[in-house]
Amino acid sequence: MRAEGKLVSGGVDVAQFHARTSQADTKALYDRMLELPERIAALDVPTFFAAHALTLTWALEVALACDIVLASEKAKFGLVERVIGLTPTMGGTQRLAQRAGVARAKEVVFTGELFDAATFERWNVVNRVLPVEGFDDAVLDVVRQVAVGPTRAFGAAKRILRVHESSGVPGAVAATTRIASELFETEDLQHGMASFLENGPGKATFSGR
Repeated sequence: MRAEGKLVSGGVDVAQFHARTSQADTKALYDRMLELPERIAALDVPTFFAAHALTLTWALEVALACDIVLASEKAKFGLVERVIGLTPTMGGTQRLAQRAGVARAKEVVFTGELFDAATFERWNVVNRVLPVEGFDDAVLDVVRQVAVGPTRAFGAAKRILRVHESSGVPGAVAATTRIASELFETEDLQHGMASFLENGPGKATFSGR
């Protein structure tokens, strides 16, 4: 996922929030907004977010729902909902806490400050910081490296990690063999094993099936 233009996002349309007529109406809007990052997080294929510049509020929350966040050196990030008396509504607070820890999530949300890409990389929010020059090509290099891999196996890894998020290491351990064994009938695993035994590691090509 990426954006065109000078910014990724400078925020949201506050008029949409202000136009709500009741708490129930407001919740309905927030519920619709939350659907997008939740749908992204539920995908069984690897997802990437490319942040080339300022990435505020809802766009950061969408980014945090992706598996891998790639940022240019000039990108800045923030959850600045405090300026209107709101808290992030699209899962950004909890997903930030998942990546950086609860204390960092509180710092980002409470201060409303902007944080550069290097800081977010240090906090494990951003996976990689890439040069501004050639940013798009550098992002595609990372994406292509994953795209030629065994997609179904990556999906299995995501399922195991979802169990870990809800049930910790013991829960994930309990689910791992069931999830991994389901890959037995995939073309990629059967071909990958045969290729490894015949030609050695790194020679297999995968179809995603």
